[in-house]
Amino acid sequence: MAVRTESVAFRSPGRGTHEITATVVAALRRAGMREGTVTIFCQHTSCSLVLMENADPSARRDLHQFMDELVPDGQPGVSHTLEGPDDMSSHIKMALTRSAEVIPFKDGQLLLGTWQGIFLWEHRTQPHRRTIILTFQGE
Repeated sequence: MAVRTESVAFRSPGRGTHEITATVVAALRRAGMREGTVTIFCQHTSCSLVLMENADPSARRDLHQFMDELVPDGQPGVSHTLEGPDDMSSHIKMALTRSAEVIPFKDGQLLLGTWQGIFLWEHRTQPHRRTIILTFQGE
């Protein structure tokens, strides 16, 4: 079984879900593997990963609204605010979601469902430089 790891860096435009499916597909092509799994890992504590519907953006807007109501910025009593009112709320949102996803691939294609996309979920309001680690295992 072969293993290939690649680091992908980019600048997130700020809070929201930003689709990275095409980035993962391009890395799979570069890996040259036909069958196996890819682990997608986010190296940050104020953004996360999510598999979400990629056809209707209203599904993601509803998800954002739900999470923002559950964990609002500037909560009273929060002490970790060095980088602003969205600092601790971003860490909490990350802790409630995921930092990694594992997705199978076959015949060189990700085996995502019809309406599934892979998204970086930026929890900070300002743009940030983000790094995603992709580890392909297979043949």
